[in-house]
Amino acid sequence: MRKRERDVCFDHRINTLIAFPGRGVRVWGARTLSSDPAWVHINVRRLFILIRKSVERYAQWVVFEPNEESLWKKIVRSVENFLDDLWTQGALVGGSREDAFYVKCDEETNPPESRDAGQLVIEIGVAPVKPAEFIVVRIHQWTRERTDADKEEAPTAAITAA
Repeated sequence: MRKRERDVCFDHRINTLIAFPGRGVRVWGARTLSSDPAWVHINVRRLFILIRKSVERYAQWVVFEPNEESLWKKIVRSVENFLDDLWTQGALVGGSREDAFYVKCDEETNPPESRDAGQLVIEIGVAPVKPAEFIVVRIHQWTRERTDADKEEAPTAAITAA
């Protein structure tokens, strides 16, 4: 498949299979068919599935516990610890925990009518990391007049990666 054809596929969010000499066949792209920009990247979908399933599995112990403030604090602390681990591992973006995620489970998320229905509602917000789909290498060359002090400096070109 030629680059032009790959670009057309990419524009239509189709991940192609590319044979790389010496490296084998690779999936070229990490996109979904979602029209919602928040769900375009596969890793974001997977992250949210991981969080949902992990919290659901972990929270099974709260079944039949009194749906009150002490339970809410325990579940918030537990979910925050889990999300903090994800943030530390680089799955969430943000310079601080507060920038990367939040967990809310309180009187507002669990009004009396929801508690009467036997529901415990936990609100979780996360800032997922977008994938590095492309590597762009920029090569710059510069020249300058050399002085006697610069004679020991050899480089006249630099390579930067973005």
